[in-house]
Amino acid sequence: MDAVQDEAAGKRARGLDRAFEILDFLRQKRQALKPNEIAAQIGAPRSSVYELVNLLLQNGILEFTGGEGRVYLGRKLYFLGAAYENHFDFTRECEAALEQLANETRETAQFCMLDGNRYTVVRMREGARPFRISTDVGQSVPIPWTASGRLLVAHLSDQEILNFIPAQDFRLPNGDWLDPQNFIVEVRQAEREGLFTFNSIVDSFTHCFAVPVRGEEGYAAATLCLVTPRDDGIANRDHYLHCLKKAAAGLEHAPARSKRG
Repeated sequence: MDAVQDEAAGKRARGLDRAFEILDFLRQKRQALKPNEIAAQIGAPRSSVYELVNLLLQNGILEFTGGEGRVYLGRKLYFLGAAYENHFDFTRECEAALEQLANETRETAQFCMLDGNRYTVVRMREGARPFRISTDVGQSVPIPWTASGRLLVAHLSDQEILNFIPAQDFRLPNGDWLDPQNFIVEVRQAEREGLFTFNSIVDSFTHCFAVPVRGEEGYAAATLCLVTPRDDGIANRDHYLHCLKKAAAGLEHAPARSKRG
């Protein structure tokens, strides 16, 4: 009897894992897809994907959109996200910090975190410059491509970092490979200095600044960032870092602070 119950529990757990995989896949693709397309691209049995998609549709987690049986993330997810934001003061504090940064520097300000073993922009405020730099909020990016990535993994050991980051993520957008050991050196530099800045390796015209927002554990739970035109960023480095550090200090421990008891 126990063996049967364990098997049933294991099946439910695998189904739940697969359901989250489907949701995360659609988030990454940012487009509606047919269930058979989802199954093919995540390498899952079509029967299992159809069953889970139907269940998610019934609960409003997915919705039909775009015709021909295509599905995408449903509005129930928006309501769940809104409930999460309403529970934490942190969201409101974060918005205020980004607004302040954008006003003080006239540059694009971002609040960034890890999403599994990748980096993502959680919040963003565009600067007042005619030349604006924007990023897709919520899109996952390989950690080694980002200034923030060096800070967000700094609490890990060298080997833990190499185990955590997929090997293919050290391949840069231009096709070159970043030596993982060079990345480790930069991580330790960022850890010592409490910041990281560099000319973006995603494009040829921006300079990126990142400072940690430390959680209760003492390491970077998130980062505050500025993305600037390259020449302006280098010329205003000290001022931009001062603004970032001041804003980050106001957010310290905010990710773990709840709105009320």
